[in-house]
Amino acid sequence: MNYSNSLSASSVISDFKEITKMRLALSVVFSSLAGYLLGVDTVDFKTLILLAFGGYFMVGASNAFNQIIEKDLDALMDRTKNRPIPAGRMSVNTAFIIASVFTLLGIIILYNINKQTAMFGAISIFLYTSVYTPLKTKTPLSVFVGAIPGAIPFMLGWVAATNDFGIEPGTLFALQFFWQFPHFWSIGWFLFDDYKKGGFYMLPTGKQDKGTAVQVIMYTVWTILVSIMPVLGFTGKLHLSIPSACIVFVLGLGMLFYAVQLFKKMTTKAAKQLMLASVSYITLVQIVYVIDKFIR
Repeated sequence: MNYSNSLSASSVISDFKEITKMRLALSVVFSSLAGYLLGVDTVDFKTLILLAFGGYFMVGASNAFNQIIEKDLDALMDRTKNRPIPAGRMSVNTAFIIASVFTLLGIIILYNINKQTAMFGAISIFLYTSVYTPLKTKTPLSVFVGAIPGAIPFMLGWVAATNDFGIEPGTLFALQFFWQFPHFWSIGWFLFDDYKKGGFYMLPTGKQDKGTAVQVIMYTVWTILVSIMPVLGFTGKLHLSIPSACIVFVLGLGMLFYAVQLFKKMTTKAAKQLMLASVSYITLVQIVYVIDKFIR
């Protein structure tokens, strides 16, 4: 009896982690905290904790709403058929309660930081669930729309720190915005057949072709250019020293190498390598930005 209780408890916890996509949510929280550390003069740990929880609730809510809307399509794909709703382990009502409670908690917590942070948090949930999710089965432009809420967290941290939206959070937004195209398209490439079963069109040309690979390279170049912009001195209080800009540039070249490999090889393996390189890139760039600020 105790064994089955502990089994069901661990199953509930694992379903909760899956409906809110805990790993993705934590990576988003990491971006928000990096943005906060870049914007703040003196670190306020209370705000840091509020931002972490508020950010987690907002992303968790978006993911739960997304899985409610896509439950029938998720059941068609190998990657998603074992998610809590299509697998029948969680009802739509339960998922909706989780999503609604997370939305309310997220907005209330972010509002306690400042109004602008709550507003951007609310915008990200709305765009993700009401615009990006329905568009995924209709047009590859959905990735463009999805990149907007996906780029908000890095910027959100700065707004939480300063209660101000200007060139600095705009630059952080642009960096994460452009980065998402090679990241999403590499995923769309190696999961192409699975996405096709669900009727999702993620690649810009709709196919695993040279046209898609060229756009991956183009957006990777844009990402690199934006990432080194703060060294030029026209991004307000967002600065980057020359040594750090060189490190960021080299990291960008690493990601570009894998983007070019995808163009040359056009394989699933090359797409997976680019995806892993893109995740490493954005994480390391954010760490370099923060370290650079605190050692200058």
